[in-house]
Amino acid sequence: MILRRLALGFGLFCGVVASQLPEFAQQYRQRLGGALDELTALVDQFASEAQSAGLDTKGAIARLEADGEQLARDRGRSMAQTVARQQRLAGQQKRMQEAGPFTRLIVLAETYDPRIARRAWGDYEPAVPTTGEGFAAAGAGALAGYGVLRLVGAPFRRRRRELAPA
Repeated sequence: MILRRLALGFGLFCGVVASQLPEFAQQYRQRLGGALDELTALVDQFASEAQSAGLDTKGAIARLEADGEQLARDRGRSMAQTVARQQRLAGQQKRMQEAGPFTRLIVLAETYDPRIARRAWGDYEPAVPTTGEGFAAAGAGALAGYGVLRLVGAPFRRRRRELAPA
């Protein structure tokens, strides 16, 4: 009896936590868009500077990385990382835009950027789930939490039945 109530309470707790996943994903997507805008501006500015020097972006990065000065080599490596991150985030944003309401959570889990996720989590404020996605996530979380505790408690229930007088 106590285990059943504990499982129900844990299931409800898991439901409330899971109901927040769509809201976190939405806040993450907003931050992703902002980060991508800034990275795109940096990459575009660098491409413009490279073009005025008669180079493309890859050529300019290669020239910087091969330069004799440490500062130029560091700038080349930094710019290569910036371009790669911008491309990775653009791909993630495209996948999220193409994904449906429920699959966006899967895309987030598969492709999240740790820096963006950390910042989104730092500013995250819980919200009442008012979308179908939020209600479904809450229900799935509640069932999963309830089920996990019922499974964990199953050996104890059997043992109690065996010990109970007939």
